[in-house]
Amino acid sequence: MTGTSPMEHVASWYAASANPAPRRPPLEGEVDCDICVVGAGFTGISAALHLVEKGFDVVVLEASRVGFGASGRNGGQIVNSYSRDMDMIESRYGAETARALGDMAFEGNRIIRERVADYDIACDLRDGNLFAACNAKQLDGLREHKALWERYGHRELELLEGAAVKREVNSDRYTGALVDHSGGHLHPLNLVQGQAAAFESRGGVIYEQTPVNRLTHGDPVQLTTPAGMVRAKRVVMAGNAYLQGVLPELEGKSMPCGTQIITTEPLEEDRARALLPNGMAVEDCNYLLDYFRLTADNRLLYGGGVNYGGQDPNDIESVIRPKMEKTFPGLKGVGVDHAWSGTFLMTLNRLPQFGVLNDNVYYAQGYSGHGVTCTHLAGRLIAEVMTGRDERFDAFAGLPHLPFPGGRMLRVPLSAIGAWYYQVRDRLGI
Repeated sequence: MTGTSPMEHVASWYAASANPAPRRPPLEGEVDCDICVVGAGFTGISAALHLVEKGFDVVVLEASRVGFGASGRNGGQIVNSYSRDMDMIESRYGAETARALGDMAFEGNRIIRERVADYDIACDLRDGNLFAACNAKQLDGLREHKALWERYGHRELELLEGAAVKREVNSDRYTGALVDHSGGHLHPLNLVQGQAAAFESRGGVIYEQTPVNRLTHGDPVQLTTPAGMVRAKRVVMAGNAYLQGVLPELEGKSMPCGTQIITTEPLEEDRARALLPNGMAVEDCNYLLDYFRLTADNRLLYGGGVNYGGQDPNDIESVIRPKMEKTFPGLKGVGVDHAWSGTFLMTLNRLPQFGVLNDNVYYAQGYSGHGVTCTHLAGRLIAEVMTGRDERFDAFAGLPHLPFPGGRMLRVPLSAIGAWYYQVRDRLGI
């Protein structure tokens, strides 16, 4: 969140179709508050809204615009749980930790729906998403996945095998699918902007184009910006992949990663429904997965791939179009109206990083590609810990996080080698 040049939303379909939103002025001068939140994405705005509802005086600082980062550019899929599932958590961190995290694994989804209903947020919310298996091994994995989630109380699941998959996805790529009827998809930029408006309606203040140049620990914490300063009793650092240089003690334990998305031109209703008959959002089960869904105006939104380190490819369409046309050959040559990249933050164990520094600087980050739901859970847990209920926050904060092998110089090439290995396994079905 360093730097002083103004930044606007990238030229995505989300930005082009967003609801009207105000331009918030940058901070000028000095401000005192109970809690300062750094970052106006899902984590920051979710936390700020929960906190202001509890009566705190909350100020949000955003280096560019509300929803500028991953929160306003992602695939828009409401996917339950985490980027590592409960069996791995249980085997690596024990049954008690697995039970604590398992009890919260589906809560972020419910929080989103509560926010949309309570504040009447127009964000094209639709029900249903599914995980698609590309081979028999992945289908076996979905059977195990269903049993595992049901063990943790999540029963809105349906396994489809063989030809039954085409009820939801009209593609020959998939041997099976696991439908999560409680999942869904939405317009993420409109969701975060709607929650920002709700926060402001309760007296909260957001300063856009206000990067934090320096954080000085103390009581109060001082946050220096290009034209001002905030003094806060407590701070929430919620910049995720955009906090470089502000909390250097966390940077070695996470890595920015890029993913790319395209949207087609609007499709005729019949053509759109032929692709996804019931409007489900889809992600496949590959290590470097593809994900796609229909938008409210009948475009196919298709994303996939990971660039370790967050670098953008020169031609996004050339990267994603072949994936889309492999899934839906009937779309060969269809017009593509929008193509963009987004950066998310990945951790070595693929689990989110929660914690506190110097007793009054809290952070939540590193959702590793499953941020839409978990960020909303994070906002609630931050509000809980600020009011003395720390057991649920501490269940995440107690997870050990190791630095990436090779340090900042070698983490990108080593991660790319690991990804190549898993890609080969996906192709071979082993």
